[in-house]
Amino acid sequence: MKYHNQQFVRWDDIDAFGHVNNAKYLTYAQEARFQWSWFESAKREKKPTIVEMVVARAEVDFILPIYEGGTFVDLYLWVDSVGNSSFTLIYEISSHGIVHARVKTVQVAVSLDTKKSRPLTDIEREFLKEFMA
Repeated sequence: MKYHNQQFVRWDDIDAFGHVNNAKYLTYAQEARFQWSWFESAKREKKPTIVEMVVARAEVDFILPIYEGGTFVDLYLWVDSVGNSSFTLIYEISSHGIVHARVKTVQVAVSLDTKKSRPLTDIEREFLKEFMA
């Protein structure tokens, strides 16, 4: 299952070249990731622990620029793979059926107490498997 989210393209996301600045794509992915990890858990009336993670790697393939601010883009997010303490997410950013970018991030679960990586829990693994493509 893919998670769908919409992100608002602010006018100040547009850079001097007249398109969305490259760094903003990671911001859109971050916002969608938080919405997914927090609210999808909350909908299930479960404590959202999967938000206790850090980004270990991020890649962006820019396909077609976003030229318009003051509008929404669609983000589709899904889980590509799950490891012991990490998982990989894929995001597709599009508008009006046009794909603008694909993002890939590797997330590592962390302990808020020790600030070190920790194994994913069984509940987290179940949650992640629901969103595997």
